[in-house]
Amino acid sequence: MALPWILLLLFSSFASIPFTQSALTLDYYAKTCPKFDQIVSEIVHQKQKDFPVTAAATLRVFFHDCAVDGCDASVLIKPNSFTKPELEHDINHSLAGDAFDLVSRIKTALELSCPGIVSCADILASATRNLIVMIGGPTYKVPLGRKDGLISQATSVEGKLSRANETMDQMIQKMQGLGINVQEMVALVGGGHSIGFGHCKEFANRIFGKPDPTMNPKLAERLRGMCANYTSNTDMSAFLDVITPGTFDNMLFKNLMKGLGVLGSDQLLLSDPRTRPFVEKYANDSVAFSADFARAMEKLNVYQVKTDNQGEVRRRCDAVNNAPHMKN
Repeated sequence: MALPWILLLLFSSFASIPFTQSALTLDYYAKTCPKFDQIVSEIVHQKQKDFPVTAAATLRVFFHDCAVDGCDASVLIKPNSFTKPELEHDINHSLAGDAFDLVSRIKTALELSCPGIVSCADILASATRNLIVMIGGPTYKVPLGRKDGLISQATSVEGKLSRANETMDQMIQKMQGLGINVQEMVALVGGGHSIGFGHCKEFANRIFGKPDPTMNPKLAERLRGMCANYTSNTDMSAFLDVITPGTFDNMLFKNLMKGLGVLGSDQLLLSDPRTRPFVEKYANDSVAFSADFARAMEKLNVYQVKTDNQGEVRRRCDAVNNAPHMKN
């Protein structure tokens, strides 16, 4: 999928709780699908090589999935004549197709190697971790054996994912509701936005009319030029990290210290006293940032996972197994 990239990702609010799902193990597919890791790794590598925005796209889809009723691949369900799934909610309309294509490619290969064994939820979680590592981020444990969710409803999305113009109180409240504390929130947002992208409409209020005084004037001028036609070209997008886009690092935090935050909610991380200490810490300590991000992702990737009869292994990732046929 081709999009006009420049500089940003609207990252979302996300979720995690302590890992207590004893049904999950790191070697869950060792006997039932021994080529699982190899297949995922090879397809992830090729997809990211061919389409460098895949990592950012997949990480965003993963967070949007986990934030709404847990990491169960419910965000992958496509709408039909009978259902209005999570994808139909407006906040999910901008999720990039490269992530869905990646999961589909992996699922197809795994069905040929070990049919009916690997869940789409495990594919999404594993592919996300592999992509983060591939672009310079830390590795972390991804326990496997989760099942795919049976329900996906657009009505479940509202209030679960943060928007670009929200206050810090709203962002923190949503995160806390999902078991994420303030430090974890800063690490997760920093990690996602270090490689992420988003649409000009998400920060247009900061650059048109009366410019946001917290944004570096030169950045505002550059963005105005790039987003001049954003109302007619709604696909116009930008990377959030204006210095090292596409690479996982701590540059986003350094950027915020210079007023180079593209998204208003990102720049708030520096101005709010609850989050500023973590921005300063991560700007000066990339090792601490990577370690905290990895721990937060380990917590997130098992949030409300479905196991045993709570879900199923879908035959295809965009539809539950008992989905009614679409009307002609």
